[in-house]
Amino acid sequence: MSKDLKETEQTVVNDDKAKELEEAVEGALHHRELTGWIKYTFITIAVVGALFHLYVLNFHPIEPWVFRSIHLALGAVLGFILFKSWKTSKKVNVVDWLLIAATLYVTFYIYTNVSALLFRFGVMPQTQDTIVAVLGLIIVLELTRRTSGWTLPILAGVFILYAFAGPWLPGILNHNGYSFGRFVTYIFGTDGVFGVTLDVSSKYILLFIIFGAFLQMSGVGKYFIDFSFSLAGGMRGGPAKVSVISSGLMGMMNGTSAGNAVATGSLTIPLMRRVGYSGRFAAATEATASAGGQIMIPIMGAGAFIMAEVTGIPYSEIIIAATIPALLYFLSVYFMVDFQALKNGMKGLSRKELPSLRGILKQAYLFIPIVLLIGALLSGFSVIRSGTVAIIACLVVSWIHPSTRMGLKKIIHAFELGMKNTIQLLAVCACAGIIVGVIALTGVGLRFSSMLLGIADNNMFLALLFAMGISILLGMGMPTTAAYAVAASVVAPGLIQIGIEPIFAHMFVFYYAVMSAITPPVALAAYAAAGVAGTDPFKTGVTAFKLGIAAFIVPFMFIYSPQLLMEGSAGSIAVACITAAVGIYLLSAAVQGWFAKKSANIIVRVLLIGASLCLINANWMMDLIALSIIVVAVLIQRMRAPEDPVITQKIS
Repeated sequence: MSKDLKETEQTVVNDDKAKELEEAVEGALHHRELTGWIKYTFITIAVVGALFHLYVLNFHPIEPWVFRSIHLALGAVLGFILFKSWKTSKKVNVVDWLLIAATLYVTFYIYTNVSALLFRFGVMPQTQDTIVAVLGLIIVLELTRRTSGWTLPILAGVFILYAFAGPWLPGILNHNGYSFGRFVTYIFGTDGVFGVTLDVSSKYILLFIIFGAFLQMSGVGKYFIDFSFSLAGGMRGGPAKVSVISSGLMGMMNGTSAGNAVATGSLTIPLMRRVGYSGRFAAATEATASAGGQIMIPIMGAGAFIMAEVTGIPYSEIIIAATIPALLYFLSVYFMVDFQALKNGMKGLSRKELPSLRGILKQAYLFIPIVLLIGALLSGFSVIRSGTVAIIACLVVSWIHPSTRMGLKKIIHAFELGMKNTIQLLAVCACAGIIVGVIALTGVGLRFSSMLLGIADNNMFLALLFAMGISILLGMGMPTTAAYAVAASVVAPGLIQIGIEPIFAHMFVFYYAVMSAITPPVALAAYAAAGVAGTDPFKTGVTAFKLGIAAFIVPFMFIYSPQLLMEGSAGSIAVACITAAVGIYLLSAAVQGWFAKKSANIIVRVLLIGASLCLINANWMMDLIALSIIVVAVLIQRMRAPEDPVITQKIS
């Protein structure tokens, strides 16, 4: 083998690890091991389903409700085959077949009666309509329970209960109530389950998850990690910085922060521990970076597609607006792990343990699908056309090198993997539609908006704090997509009503929905990473919250400094970026207790927090106050006795 080929193939990701990355699904632990004819049936349905979606989206649109019902049916059939009903359920059983039969019946009923149902559902339903709607809701709730656990179905159940209990509730929660038939058909109609969330799932989420599967099969996922190691592995505390970069790149594709934390964390967490980080800190770093993957452009997990659909703002404008906040978030996490490495005198991995930089650069062509996707979106092509072209680009790019070439077997596996990875998010979107439907039917969202407006009349900052708390609370225990969909229905309209621009309101809510994955007491991404590291889940969640603290500040930054969402002149945007970056640096220094080459005492940390808060607002007077505080903090640090970095085994 030639030297050049050896350099190109040098990697930190072996074949087993590459397979783990391919299978990065949050519910993977609940998968059945499919064998025999069941396995081949699953593969056939998955591949045909993926091709069906691509054909309809690009060449032959069909009635939206029919398309969404087939989308849900494909996900449900595959889900009931793949996901265990209980931990001990290793084979497809009678209950699974009954649920699959019910799914096919419900889908056939919608297909054959769609014209009449558009007028009857939610208004004057017939008995058969009610039966179909009840069956459909049971299917959605059970599929969500299997793929994502109990949290979201229980929350949906609470909202369903509210719809019937409303007449007896006080204050803003009171409503007139609804008949059983009208309620269930409304919720299982185009304003509920088959509403905007499942619309986005059928058109955009599935498309980009298939794109992510093609990226994996063409070697790009593996390349992302090798690229991250080559770039940052040799720096102080290198594996933690690798985690930040690789999890951001991987997380934007797979749409699930917890699944990404398990997939990339199984590689990065042991390496972080090897260079001196504690297990808890390593797991928290991976969780924080994986959560950040959901805000990483250009794909931003899946929530950005819902944002585009709900607000009517072009997707290209959303990713442009999201660029600076995403970079600030990852800059903050980078500072956090760097300060920790400084405090503990850490070093990086040796050069011989890392992929060859020359070999990595030779494979830079693997970035072409991502570059092409961004270019197509910014050039005004539709999201569907841009995503389809990017999928084809993955296939073409894979043929450049023998080790990544996609043949028929890999193409079939990519389609299967894409559909498999869609099941959980599809279920989540359908279940979130139940909650969104109840909010729309009862009008509780509008009442919440009025309450928020009342708070804002007294203090805008208090209204934003209240909105932040509700967004995090609604998102706890839920995947990002569902968390944002629910928060966007409840909180975003209120923020818009108090005078905040729609893109600012929705981006504000989106950030806190994402951060619910690392917010105790229910921090899904942190709990997943803690499982890999073997650390206490709650304590890992607290550490992840500390590392991601900047994400709780960044939304306030862009509300008070619109330049951070690309609003204003180039000069004002540049100044806002610089001051925001300085603020992020100071906040990280305060949290980690390290400033001006030595540990910081409580007084210095308070000063640094004060300075960082002053830099939230793009105002020269506040910037001057922040500068004065920084000078005082530096003087205090210089007057203190010099100290050497202390190497400790336990890192708080």
